[in-house]
Amino acid sequence: MPNKYHSVRPLFNSSLPQLFIETYGCQMNVNDSEVVLSILQEAGFALCNKIEDADLILVNTCSIRDNAEQRIWGRLEHFKSMKKKKSSLTVGILGCMAERLKEELLNHPAVDLVAGPDSYRDLPNLLVQIREGSKQINTILSQEETYADITPVRMDQNGVSAFISIMRGCNNMCTYCVVPYVRGGERSRDPESIVREATELYENGYKEITLLGQNVDSYRWVDKDNPLKTTNFAQLLERVALISPKLRVRFSTSHPKDMSNSVLYTMAMYDNICKHIHLPVQSGSDSVLSRMNRKYTRNEYLERVAMIHQIIPDCSISTDIIAGFCGESEEDHEQTMSLMKDVEFYTAFMFQYSERPNTKAARHYKDDVPSNVKNRRLNEIIKLQNELSLASNQKDLGKVFEVLVEGASKKSKSELCGRNQQNKMCVFPADGHKTGDFVNIRITSCTSATLKGEVVK
Repeated sequence: MPNKYHSVRPLFNSSLPQLFIETYGCQMNVNDSEVVLSILQEAGFALCNKIEDADLILVNTCSIRDNAEQRIWGRLEHFKSMKKKKSSLTVGILGCMAERLKEELLNHPAVDLVAGPDSYRDLPNLLVQIREGSKQINTILSQEETYADITPVRMDQNGVSAFISIMRGCNNMCTYCVVPYVRGGERSRDPESIVREATELYENGYKEITLLGQNVDSYRWVDKDNPLKTTNFAQLLERVALISPKLRVRFSTSHPKDMSNSVLYTMAMYDNICKHIHLPVQSGSDSVLSRMNRKYTRNEYLERVAMIHQIIPDCSISTDIIAGFCGESEEDHEQTMSLMKDVEFYTAFMFQYSERPNTKAARHYKDDVPSNVKNRRLNEIIKLQNELSLASNQKDLGKVFEVLVEGASKKSKSELCGRNQQNKMCVFPADGHKTGDFVNIRITSCTSATLKGEVVK
């Protein structure tokens, strides 16, 4: 499939209309912002570093939790003040929040444009209409859009790692989640376009790519011209790994009900597929998992973890956990804590339950766990996870890992940082190395968040 957009234009050009993009939320949104930049570069815009220089501000939003949306409302008040000083400034809201709150956003005095996740091709046309004097909105969800023919323009200029979207939307209908409503149903991208994009990244010097999807394990491409020709995720993962043994491959996110042994065997077969799986559990209680519509039980999750360790003994596992979901009892909470201890996650993303309007949970379940109880349970989960993270890192003392250098350490320019295959952050003396190098590191100390080491000569 040829690229409709494959720009070689400079990222920054002060003689062109200036575009500033703010991105909130998940890695998928980061990739979407890069798609938007590609489309708008083709339409004559150039990226700018300073928001004060912008002629067009686009905010790519997240609706997973209420506090993410509240941050955007706060930003809009700031943009309203900016527009008083610069009347020609155009402000657009993109992404999940644009899809969920389209009318409210369009009615805000700071907003000129609202575009949902499947509407980005229409941005140049919408901007023309805005210049003619009218606010614009396009939030039509597609059953086919994957942006497969658009090469994202990478905004992270370290040139080391990049995201590749392999599918869009979600069919899982977890009761707490807005994603199926704001991103539509699942559709998988043509594998040829994915392999082409990964190959181009490698040829342009990138050392690591991450395959993205709301549920990568349900990736399935069916050739329209030959329905018997299909590609599943294990097959796609293998094709990307075969581009070069020097290209690191990661993926996210997996779903416990869909991760197959074939994916695990593929990971074990290729050294350049990173030995890390993000496997959201959300709760350790069967009754809570049932209300969440997660479609697996506690034991089934633990069986999947056991299989991961059997096939890939050195694989790390991270997770997502929600504290205080509807009807969660103290016993349910304790079951989550005990599951954490059983699995020994190396890290986790942990949140209080945040009711999202119009989800099944909001319609059918009472948000009945008091906020102080949610907060206490979350703090207990965080405390336990910090202990587990430290214990996990202590097991790595004395081990040697290959680390891909991502840049200078935040604390010292004389040190570098990067991740090993297990996705653990490592900090070590620069010793003449630079961003993009692969360096072997022996771990000498650690915190709960970081491995520290020395370069192995």
